[in-house]
Amino acid sequence: MAASRAIRGWVTRKYSAQQGMVAGKVILYPGLVLLLISVLQQLGFSLAPLLGAAGIVGIAVGFASQTSVSNVISGFFLIGERPFEVDDLIQVGDTIGRVMSIDTLSVKLRTPDNRFVRIPNETIVKSQVTTITRFPIRRLDLNVGIAYREDVGRVREILLEVARANPRALMEPAPDLFVDGYGESSVDLRLAVWTVRENFLALKSSLLQEIKERFDSDGIEIPFPHRTLYVGSESDPFPVRLEREKSIGSIQAEPVPDPQGSEPDGSDSRRSEPR
Repeated sequence: MAASRAIRGWVTRKYSAQQGMVAGKVILYPGLVLLLISVLQQLGFSLAPLLGAAGIVGIAVGFASQTSVSNVISGFFLIGERPFEVDDLIQVGDTIGRVMSIDTLSVKLRTPDNRFVRIPNETIVKSQVTTITRFPIRRLDLNVGIAYREDVGRVREILLEVARANPRALMEPAPDLFVDGYGESSVDLRLAVWTVRENFLALKSSLLQEIKERFDSDGIEIPFPHRTLYVGSESDPFPVRLEREKSIGSIQAEPVPDPQGSEPDGSDSRRSEPR
């Protein structure tokens, strides 16, 4: 017990409280087993039958707990390598969450929408893990599409001006803009802006709003999807025109026939049959 507390305190001072707790458990449980064996020997119990039975049980338990043993070993690798720590924001596969604890069998995460996720240590070791909060600053990449008729140089100056004016954007590294490609209906641009990691989402939201407002005021078009229709391989584009009704009142309802067979003007449309 004293040795467990001493090792736990040393690991806590050297690394972290979470790793100190894990190290304490690793020393405590085997120590309790050895203490129990020693007490039984002092009381005169023969341990030979017990050890034989324990060996058989140990083999059965070993086969049944291969996954657990693998998770424990993987937990030691995580503690030694330290790819992330408690309170880091990480991404494992499609799951993003803040690390709540790093235990001997699994890592516990809390997602941004406040869900609890348990990921086995073996899965962590075998997967690509992204530590989002590893560095103090992050780069925000915004994809912006403009119409083909727009002046790319003019739009470039507008976007960089909006980025530089945002108080959450860092000037070192400075904002930059790239032509990312040609889409089906737009020229695709990518605006890259650096910020401290705590302001990442706030910067994204504010820039999206400011870009939309600036494009509206300067007449820059963010295009909807366009389609050009062709009839045959060598014909001109097929003209498509959408027309609106000038007013609802211009639409006249068709006359409804009378159940008795009379015309809408009241005249009887029935013919007399010859007798």
